[in-house]
Amino acid sequence: MCAGARSKGAACVGGATRSKRVPRAVREQQMLDAGVRAFARSGYQNASMDDIAELAGVSKPLVYLYLHSKEELFTACIRREAAALVTAVRAAVERDAPADRQLWSGLSGFFAHTAEHPDGWRLLHTQARTRGQPYALEVAAMRAEIVEFVKQLIGAAARERAGGAPRARGLADTEVSGLAHALVGAAESLADWAGDRKAGGPSAKEAAATLMNFAWAGLGNLLRGERWPPERTG
Repeated sequence: MCAGARSKGAACVGGATRSKRVPRAVREQQMLDAGVRAFARSGYQNASMDDIAELAGVSKPLVYLYLHSKEELFTACIRREAAALVTAVRAAVERDAPADRQLWSGLSGFFAHTAEHPDGWRLLHTQARTRGQPYALEVAAMRAEIVEFVKQLIGAAARERAGGAPRARGLADTEVSGLAHALVGAAESLADWAGDRKAGGPSAKEAAATLMNFAWAGLGNLLRGERWPPERTG
């Protein structure tokens, strides 16, 4: 009996079998995986702790023991997915490449991650934002970090175009900040579209190329000092 138990990954103690304990960190990740899936697909209100426990393959009391409440589980899921997205974008950037390659690789990393983790993206961009504070603040903090990172990339592009000068052709800090916010907002919208492949949404690479072409062409004009004057509409 013990020999058969060992073949199934169980320990034998005094002629009886006992399942090996799963490390707490592994169990918590299983619960978070289940939580992300349930919250993203069913919404916060409709996702029950019973469903999450079943998806994770654990008992409901164990979920409460580890993560205490539905609210804390929801927060933990948001924080994990936000950190993973920021890490993916930063890791994707080709640090020593020209400015356009850095921006392209960052966009590619963003769209690749959201395509590979659709439940995580849906949790961040839809469920957390519509649930109110403090969940929306968690997403806002993630977004601010990505915006700041994009500002650095745009600033690097400006310096590269100006031959290393601190400022390029009058590209003000407010313009850099505005461009970063616009680029991140556009990426978020495109990620939603790309995630809906049934409706003809593009692949991650196609989405990145679309935004890169739109953004880089416009940014290139700004860096050359070519601006669209509002007075033309008068």
